[in-house]
Amino acid sequence: MKNSVNIGIIGLGGRGTGMMSVMAKMEDINILAVCDKYPDRVDNAVKILVDGGRPAPMGTVDYKEILNMPGIDSVYIATDWKHHAQMAIYAMEHGKHVAIEVPSAMTLDEIWALINTSEKTRKHCMQLENCVYDFFELTTLNMAQQGVFGEVLHTEGAYIHNLEDFWPYYWNNWRMDYNQNHRGDVYATHGMGPACQLLDIHRGDKMNYLVSMDTKAVNGPAYIKKTTGKEVKDFQNGDQTSTLIRTEKGKTILIQHNVMTPRPYNRMYQLVGTEGYAAKYPVEQWSISKGQAEHIGLIVSDDKAEGDGLMNERDRIDFHGTLPESVVKKLQEMYPTPILDDDLEALAKKVGGHGGMDFLMDYRLNYCLHYGLPLDMDVYDLAEWCCIGELGSISIENGCAPVEVPDFTRGAWNKVDGFKYAFADGSMK
Repeated sequence: MKNSVNIGIIGLGGRGTGMMSVMAKMEDINILAVCDKYPDRVDNAVKILVDGGRPAPMGTVDYKEILNMPGIDSVYIATDWKHHAQMAIYAMEHGKHVAIEVPSAMTLDEIWALINTSEKTRKHCMQLENCVYDFFELTTLNMAQQGVFGEVLHTEGAYIHNLEDFWPYYWNNWRMDYNQNHRGDVYATHGMGPACQLLDIHRGDKMNYLVSMDTKAVNGPAYIKKTTGKEVKDFQNGDQTSTLIRTEKGKTILIQHNVMTPRPYNRMYQLVGTEGYAAKYPVEQWSISKGQAEHIGLIVSDDKAEGDGLMNERDRIDFHGTLPESVVKKLQEMYPTPILDDDLEALAKKVGGHGGMDFLMDYRLNYCLHYGLPLDMDVYDLAEWCCIGELGSISIENGCAPVEVPDFTRGAWNKVDGFKYAFADGSMK
């Protein structure tokens, strides 16, 4: 066991600097080096760390200088999408584990290169998908694993977020340019991550094929005309893109992408099981079958108050509707997520980062590195959650035809029995 994890950070824009500040609040982490192509960002990052009581890291504008440094265990990459894969490959080739912001790879060639390099070097390659650490997703995942919802048959996820106010802040206009030049769901991981964990993808099931379709592009070219005066006739990314996926075991996933219209923020997280249902957006909803409620003890024959979180026989809820808040609270108490205790949850919410899920993501990453454990997300998760962009584009360009999803594990998709977290005591939960 190492005493601490030594890390370097590449990319000090809003996301990189924010995550650096989150990691700086954790024990057993040494931030040894920071990098950005702009010197003022490097100087600012060094100042933030020093002002917070941390030793001054080495600062550089050359990312290879960090990746060639001895003593660094892991590198955090938070640049624009186009540079994620090449930096990660170089890092692994030079003996570093890598944690890459989303999406970590934009093409199948990049995905296979990351897989091959990770396997060859035996270095971790983890995509930093924070939405799998949202408290709602963590709770419902554990309930699903405990059978509360029966067999999970269908999951949904999305990234629906009007970015009109944010476009000017992307360096060199890189994100709008990418949408202008590419069809398909170019930012699928926030929806894919929780959905795939619920279905044990490459841990007992695999995605077989997908179908994608999109609307015409309206607001993207309109924004460019409004801000630059240029007419764009061939803007590629539709205002709305939808992708439907079917798995080997007959499950389905629906993923949506929309960053152009004024729809309220929505990640569309839903799970549909044979005995229950849960959804986070647009409002939290929980439902469970009558038989399952009896099986897990939510319906009791004696006269207990609903305030205890129990539905009694004389005053059942409408099983065609949603569970009342008191019953949901009882369910959550019955099935706590294994990676949280009260103190860690309180600390995560205090430190913050998208409500605490950024903190939990970095905490779990560094906990696993610290104890030499398997990470919560591996390079095959990265591949599966990122491949939707190019595969969806192929589907759209061919009349929304079904497209086969590669088995990135090369036949090992059913060798692991379900998604689990690793712990220092040797347990997997």
